[in-house]
Order: sequence, then C-alpha cells, then structure tokens
Amino acid sequence: MVRLLQDRGVRVFLDLKWHDIPHQVAGAVRAAADLGVGLATVHALGGPAMLEAARAAAGAMPLVAVTILTSHAPQDLAAVFGTRAPRPGAEAERLARMAADAGLAGVVASPLEAAGLRAALGPAAWLVVPGIRPIGSRPDDQARTATAGAAVRDGASHLVVGRPITRADDPALVYQTLCTEAAQ
Repeated sequence: MVRLLQDRGVRVFLDLKWHDIPHQVAGAVRAAADLGVGLATVHALGGPAMLEAARAAAGAMPLVAVTILTSHAPQDLAAVFGTRAPRPGAEAERLARMAADAGLAGVVASPLEAAGLRAALGPAAWLVVPGIRPIGSRPDDQARTATAGAAVRDGASHLVVGRPITRADDPALVYQTLCTEAAQ
C-alpha cells in the first residue's frame, strides 16, 4: 500500500504507533524507512530504550512519538496508569521530553497540550496535532480537541484531521474551511 501511494506521488505518514520491545520496534521502523515513508510514529510509553532504538533505525526518516491519545480524559489515564487521575498535559510533557532526549523529530499530542509542548520543546520540534475539529462540530470519541486555528496559534506544526473530512458530504469544503481556520 505504501508503494502504491508513493507511485501516485503521495508522501506517506505511517501512524502505527509502534509500542513493543526495542528490537521489534527498531525492525518495524527500519522497514518503514526502507520503504521511503515520509513520517512514522512510535508510542512514547515504550520508554527511553525503545525510543532510542527506533531513532537509530529511522535513518533520515522523521519519527515522532505519540504522547497521550486525544481520546484519553484524566479518568482514562487513571485507569491506564493505575493511579489517581493524572493531568494529561503534565504526562504529555514528560513523555515529550523523553522523546526529545532520544532524538526524535517531535511528538504527537492533543491541541490542548500544544502551547505547553511548544514552549518545552522549542521552535524546531515537530508538533503533530490530532483531535482537530471544525468550529461547531462534535468531538466524536475525542476527549481533547480544538479548532485548526487554535492548534496552529498554540504551536502545532502539523495537523491530523480524520472523520471531519472522511465523513463529510463535501470533504473538499471541510478541508478548505480548516485551511482557512488554520491561517487565521
């Protein structure tokens, strides 16, 4: 599938959120890099050794680490971590610093964490932000969302938009609306 898309001139963002032992993740990342993938994700919860192995295997391919899923509210994190409800922003920043220390290009985080992460990671880090919703749209199963304009103002370098476009009656119109929002 990656090769078919590349043959059409499409750069591929492989968002598989790899999270396994360092050796396994490094092998998957190496395979993606060998295919010429334009950007891939690993999950920061894999820890420093996994992130470092992934970075070493990536070569020139940019690699970003998923911090906290946009569908996780504090009570979801409490269930996952087995603790009192942690603050998603604090956990995202802790994981983002781990990814930066491992040499990754940046992180994936909700738009609600964008400003804090931009301040923590600096201007060069890639800040890939899902959970983007057009003004007035429903969040679906996303707990932490924002508009394209808010995410860009807060420091997002890349926006990830799924269902608002793929489920729209007029996907091109939604795309253009989001571009306009992002530019304001």
